[in-house]
Amino acid sequence: MQTPTIADAKQVERFLLATRTIEMWVDGGWGVDALLRRQTRVHADLDLIIALQDAERLKQLLESLDFALVPRDGLVYRAAMGLMVDIHCVRFDERGYGHFDLPQGGSWPLPPSAFQGRGVIGATPVQCLSAEAQVQCHAQGYTPTAKDLDDMAALQEAFDVVLPLSLCR
Repeated sequence: MQTPTIADAKQVERFLLATRTIEMWVDGGWGVDALLRRQTRVHADLDLIIALQDAERLKQLLESLDFALVPRDGLVYRAAMGLMVDIHCVRFDERGYGHFDLPQGGSWPLPPSAFQGRGVIGATPVQCLSAEAQVQCHAQGYTPTAKDLDDMAALQEAFDVVLPLSLCR
């Protein structure tokens, strides 16, 4: 089993600059930190949301940058230098909703406002999920960890978002 790597802001910035031809939104821990405009903790990976139609182009770009597909669920790539990127694809409809296809069938729609988050990683401006969308994503499908609860508390303090009970301490 491979030891998890730690992604630092410089690695993430280099990656984002190298892949800037593809529209993407930063999600997860880096997405929270981007919204907060500071790194609050260490991160094992970079979670990205892209439009489904860009997936093949991003795969090719990642391979040209010496990233290799990691054998696990979803589209997860790791660079020789260690950065791991977890890619989540959405289908955008005519109204701008982004639909995540769920493994058990159906889809989970995120409204256009979910994709309006703006933040910074290091000195690099990024698109990210909004604070409200981050809360929704963290409240679905798994038991939140201590770092998730810390992230959500930081978003609540910075953006006055309402947290569901499952994300409150």
